[in-house]
Amino acid sequence: MARKSMGLSERHKKIMEYLDKYHQDFGYPPSIREIGDQTGISSTSVVNYYLDQLVSMGYIQRENHISRGIRLIKSLPSARPATARVNQAVQNVAQTLTDMLHIPVVGRIVAGLPMPVPGSDFSYYDPETAIDIARSLLPAREKVDQLFALEVQGDSMIDAMVNDGDIVIMKRVEEARNGEMVGIWLRDREETTLKYFYLEGGRVRLQPANRTMAPIIIEDPSTVEIQGKVVLVIRRLESLAA
Repeated sequence: MARKSMGLSERHKKIMEYLDKYHQDFGYPPSIREIGDQTGISSTSVVNYYLDQLVSMGYIQRENHISRGIRLIKSLPSARPATARVNQAVQNVAQTLTDMLHIPVVGRIVAGLPMPVPGSDFSYYDPETAIDIARSLLPAREKVDQLFALEVQGDSMIDAMVNDGDIVIMKRVEEARNGEMVGIWLRDREETTLKYFYLEGGRVRLQPANRTMAPIIIEDPSTVEIQGKVVLVIRRLESLAA
């Protein structure tokens, strides 16, 4: 899924400021974990999400598979604009930021064979972990308080362009139509999975989007709890380049 251009959010700016300061102090870039620690982001996947956006917006370059492979190529906009044109640009960014939504990343879900999650349906992150996305990327009339994000683990949905490490934006629902991609909690197994949902002949078929994998057949639909359906996939830069 292609990314749309957007203005810099406060988190983008914090990351940029930290990258600049760290490079001035040490002469090389910080690690992903260090960036997260200094900007209040506990998930390295969410840090990568923001870094990928900064790449897309032309502020940094990243060298894949190289630790600390981040290079600033563009500075933050000046805090004291000198011309009317820059003033207008700042106003445009401010307007864009008003259209940004703060979506909580509540955990990780498996796109593969269901994985046990002891004591909970999802492995929760801290409440402050979230991503900012433009409202225009979402279907019209979606209520923000019904949205949450999950990090994908596994490759069972790769033919649907959902890869390991991607982030899916979910809408809280308790029912689904056949063919919808949903997050499922299997009560009897205490496991989670991300699959296409089908109710057929009194049983549930959870269909992967990977031709090498067989569907999961659930004979008792009452053991299947739908947690939400996918409304948006946020792909890693590496996935977009693949």
